[in-house]
Amino acid sequence: MTALLKQSVIAVVGTGAMGAGIAQVAAAAGHPVKLLDTRPQAAAQAVAGIRAQFARMAEKGKLSPAAAIAASERLIAVNELSDLADASLVIEAIVENLQAKQKLYCDLEAFVSVDCIFGTNTSSISVTAIGAALQHPERLAGLHFFNPAPLMALVEIVSGLATDKAVAQTLFATATAWGKTAVHAKSTPGFIVNRVARPYYAEAMRVLNEGGADPATFDACCREAGGFRMGPFELMDMIGHDVNFAVTRSVWHSFYNDPRFLPSLIQQELVDAGFLGKKTGRGFYDYRDGAVRPVPNTEAVQATPDSVVIYGDSVAAKALAERLRTQKVSFSQASANGDLLVTAGDAHVYVTDGRTATRRAFETDVANTVLIDLALDYNKVTRLALSVAAQCDSASAAQAIGLLQAAGIAVSRFNDVPGLAVMRSVAMLANEAADAVNQGVCDAKGADAAMRLGVNYPCGPLAWADRVGLPKINQVLSNLGLAYGEDRYRVSPLIQHHVFAGKNFHD
Repeated sequence: MTALLKQSVIAVVGTGAMGAGIAQVAAAAGHPVKLLDTRPQAAAQAVAGIRAQFARMAEKGKLSPAAAIAASERLIAVNELSDLADASLVIEAIVENLQAKQKLYCDLEAFVSVDCIFGTNTSSISVTAIGAALQHPERLAGLHFFNPAPLMALVEIVSGLATDKAVAQTLFATATAWGKTAVHAKSTPGFIVNRVARPYYAEAMRVLNEGGADPATFDACCREAGGFRMGPFELMDMIGHDVNFAVTRSVWHSFYNDPRFLPSLIQQELVDAGFLGKKTGRGFYDYRDGAVRPVPNTEAVQATPDSVVIYGDSVAAKALAERLRTQKVSFSQASANGDLLVTAGDAHVYVTDGRTATRRAFETDVANTVLIDLALDYNKVTRLALSVAAQCDSASAAQAIGLLQAAGIAVSRFNDVPGLAVMRSVAMLANEAADAVNQGVCDAKGADAAMRLGVNYPCGPLAWADRVGLPKINQVLSNLGLAYGEDRYRVSPLIQHHVFAGKNFHD
């Protein structure tokens, strides 16, 4: 299926930040674009704002002056639905309300041709439900851009139950022609991004609720060990807790209160207090004038242990050995010994497998058990979360901390929560992505692209799970389930299938 021709008129209804951004993308791609808004002068103001954006792009050399003028001239503000009669595609970016969206498209059907495609930019409402009110629901599909639309690469093409496959394919091709990365999704709660991203927030708030770590420390570990652009707490503050909490509640209710999506009482309290994040000056962090930004918990410098033995040739073992060589720290190497990564004096250090350090020490009869978190790249990691078994003596804990510091890694000690920060987050993100694939919402490639491009994750969750090893991810999830006794941590059937088959998601 081919993209809409450049002479095809694109209509955008709703000219707030999202609608204006979509109009800018379509005009830059060469289409005549009509903008409509019920608010007086809003469409004209949006056109003026977009033209100013094109002018600034020309000044910065990102667009030629001729191209900026041509794109600006393709923008037209209109006043009535009847002015959209010649549109080939109508994209709505109005209020997130089912009845409002249904009414708009029902009214439009009286003016546009039967070939006109309807593309709703809804982020959470069922495309199937919107289409149910139309005479021709087959023409409707989700065309979900991410804010800011001119900069964000991802577009979710969402098919409702009645959506014609040709319509979805045309939108896919059109978004691609506009320079976006399109992914197909089925109309289920949250589509891909808003569904798969829920654990990134939920697991952080659960660790906070259990006293595992404070927001600044958890965020720092996600950035410095996980490679995430923002930690979950600062990201929620930026999004706004009213918005983030509403999406979580919507997905939770839509999945009939599945515990996987259970909202957090901590976030409910923030919303009730009006502490909505940056836009109100307070959230998990304080943004008011004069407020001091909290720093992550970082362990005091400990002595480098005299005896260090690295076991096996895992990715973490190889990286640790190279880092110690670079720092000229003496160590020896031995063949693999189960999951043991390194001994530092009497301390036995492992990468977390979803158990607490205390439980692991009990089950293995190794009192001086210390756990470290997953890292996106152990060669480059600058900070790691660490937990210590209750049975471990303080001298051994200090030796483990001193070893990591000698390798150039800052250590943030967590209270002994299962899975620490990055490992439990990645495992749960991969689990949710796997369930989305298993339920036909998208394919593995689409899930990973959506999370990389829609929320700037450093790696797609399924590709990341492949790197960690699906047996390890399965083990972490199973241990989290045992620790909490909740269906929230049930392992996706697709992960189990791949483990049994000895396959990765991207084989």
